[in-house]
Amino acid sequence: MSCEKCCSLHENTQRQAEQKKKLIHRLNRLEGQIRGIRKMVEEDAYCTDILVQSAAASAAINSFNRELLEAHIRSCVVRDIQNDQLEVIDELMGTLQKLMK
Repeated sequence: MSCEKCCSLHENTQRQAEQKKKLIHRLNRLEGQIRGIRKMVEEDAYCTDILVQSAAASAAINSFNRELLEAHIRSCVVRDIQNDQLEVIDELMGTLQKLMK
């Protein structure tokens, strides 16, 4: 996994085609889950059934975040540390704090 630019220290991230494909696939599945939850609400489904589906969507988002975070650390963060851009550590810590709320 490599990226030429990333983080808010940079403008964007160039992802490998396979990584991008995996991330988009996860997002497409998430979209479907959210649409399904909306339909359940529209059709007055039982609250517990909606909550179970909502929990599944939350788990899917967490899985997406873990995959993207791992790629970020293995590529962008490592690269920036090797280039003595140590401010990337503060940025990573801020990102982790947001993810752990």
